[in-house]
Amino acid sequence: MKRSYKRTLTACYLGFVTQAISANFAPLLYLTFHRSYGIPLGRIAMISTVFFLTQLVVDILCARYVDRIGYRKCILASCLCSAGGLMGLAVLPELLGSPFWGILLSAVVYAVGSGLIEVLCSPIVEACPFQRKEAVMSLLHSFYCWGSVGVVIASTAFFRVFGIENWKLLACLWALVPLFNIYNFATCPIEPPVKEGHSMSIGSLLRVPVFWTAIVLMVCAGASELAMAQWASAYTESAIGFSKAAGDLAGPCLFAAAMGISRMLYGKFGHRMNLMQFMYCSGALCLICHLLAALSRLPFVGLTGCILCGFSVGILWPGTISISSARLPRGGTAMFALLAMAGDLGGALGPWLVGTVSELTDNSLQKGLLAGSVFPLCLILSLGVMVILAEQQSRVSQAS
Repeated sequence: MKRSYKRTLTACYLGFVTQAISANFAPLLYLTFHRSYGIPLGRIAMISTVFFLTQLVVDILCARYVDRIGYRKCILASCLCSAGGLMGLAVLPELLGSPFWGILLSAVVYAVGSGLIEVLCSPIVEACPFQRKEAVMSLLHSFYCWGSVGVVIASTAFFRVFGIENWKLLACLWALVPLFNIYNFATCPIEPPVKEGHSMSIGSLLRVPVFWTAIVLMVCAGASELAMAQWASAYTESAIGFSKAAGDLAGPCLFAAAMGISRMLYGKFGHRMNLMQFMYCSGALCLICHLLAALSRLPFVGLTGCILCGFSVGILWPGTISISSARLPRGGTAMFALLAMAGDLGGALGPWLVGTVSELTDNSLQKGLLAGSVFPLCLILSLGVMVILAEQQSRVSQAS
């Protein structure tokens, strides 16, 4: 039984790698777009905004339509959109006559694929007959981290060897990953997370206090992660004094690597740990890391806080999904889609708060990160509420 589902797991691993490519490749080319096409930086910044907004829309639509369309068709569509969008980067800027709109359209297409991957891969793995689901889920999400590290390092090496002017070739090469994964998803076994007709509706989910607590957890998890990740490069440059290249490697790369290590460790040793306790400790460490980066006057201490923050947030997103699946076994596609939406919302709120507070305090990124510490604090409080609700649910079950 398990052997037949190994291809399913491999396909989902590559799915998260594809999502990492979609999220991280184009930002490496923002200055190239500015220099080659003369696109103002303000308009280029819209690419990331549109990317995340598209994912949010996809999350909402998935909650209503995935069960009707079918998991296999939707996940195959995710591969096609991801590949099409990446190849579109190489073709559409010249084909449409307007480089900006060509890039933006490509970003929308691969954002649709990324959003579908984000919603579908977790329930696909959750439905597989694996033991230690929390550990498997954590290991699955680690592939996004390793994909992010791989995209930055491999792209940097490609640009150094072949020149950044050949970035269109690299975009097509990255598109081969989702194209190859079409075969995996077309042939692997895929089970629905809940039997047809037995999953909870969106309205039913919204009436459950545990679900609302999980939504808050996901918002805080996404915000805690992205508040540091999106500003890691700028932090290592402005607050610590690193060069741009060193800042990218010491900031985002090491942050993603630390996050991947955290998820891999839980995937390996999770059966020996209590998930809720591990998330408590991770939330506390995340809060400490934000404070270290925000308050320390010593560059080494601030950099340590930035990197360790990656380790601390590693379990928060997949852990919340695992807790929700255990508390709401009939949650189904709607639950996974709304949780993904909440995570994306947090991913937008966290960097926005850090940037806004920084701008209001004379461009002090450290004060912005101090404001961002509100998210891990709220996460810790939400975990406490989740424990209380679980105890109440247990008492009600025993009484009945």
